[in-house]
Amino acid sequence: MLSQEEAEAQISELDLLSSMFPGEEEFAVTDQLALAELREFAEKQTAVTPTFTIQFTLTVRLGDGNADNIQDVLSLHCSYPPHYPNVPPEIVVRSPALMRSQQTRLHTDLNTYLKNNCIGDVCILSAVEWVKENYSTYLNMVSPSDHQKGTGMTPEDSIFTRLWIYSHHIYNKQKRKYIMEWSEELGLSGFSMPGKPGVVCVEGAQESCEEFWSRIRKLTWKRILIRHREDVPLSCSPSEVQINIQKLRKFPPLKEMAFDAHGARGNHMDLGQLYQFLQERGCSEVFPMYFGIEGR
Repeated sequence: MLSQEEAEAQISELDLLSSMFPGEEEFAVTDQLALAELREFAEKQTAVTPTFTIQFTLTVRLGDGNADNIQDVLSLHCSYPPHYPNVPPEIVVRSPALMRSQQTRLHTDLNTYLKNNCIGDVCILSAVEWVKENYSTYLNMVSPSDHQKGTGMTPEDSIFTRLWIYSHHIYNKQKRKYIMEWSEELGLSGFSMPGKPGVVCVEGAQESCEEFWSRIRKLTWKRILIRHREDVPLSCSPSEVQINIQKLRKFPPLKEMAFDAHGARGNHMDLGQLYQFLQERGCSEVFPMYFGIEGR
């Protein structure tokens, strides 16, 4: 359970980041309601412990900040795990200029740096500085496999991603149809639970997951957001990427799930059955991220 001291440290750091990266394109918190919940707890306006994870993106420009040079633009996707800053943050660095082997090495070394230097005090800015100072080293690292003709691999091609999407509700038949059709088109597995709230999980190649999210979020929603995401860099040859993605999948091709629908409109699902479904697939830890309670 998040402590008062940890919440205060998180809010303090978020406020600092907001002042140092004032533009929306520079610093963006994924879920503003989660941020409001954390702030109320940190400022002792409520005794209710926050249940949702804070996730945000920092866009960093290197050198002279030339936006036309893809090598000079980095995105740091950050997440506060429970008990941060007493545990390291989760950070994924993305750049169109990084090849698979380069990004894998960067993440390995960044995680080592975080574990050795970022426990007990907020450290996102320190992590940003570490990435800026060391980025060119990884950009210049080239393995023999990166020179193979026709690889054409981008970071998105060599990362397995699982997105846990939350919607205030999913009723509309056309939206439900899009969810099914687009997931099939993009080769994604997972499930969709319509009703109130709505839950969608998609997994597969990062590029495909990002395209799915880009399409879905453009539809009209009362509220929709990525509640949690998992990114796993694939340390393998280009020919083995799809094999490794298949091994990491926890779900079959996406289908719509119903768990004893009830309520006046038949739009409320049995959350106990949903929890069992997630538990069977080794994903029960996401249940409290969605609903703020432990599953059973």
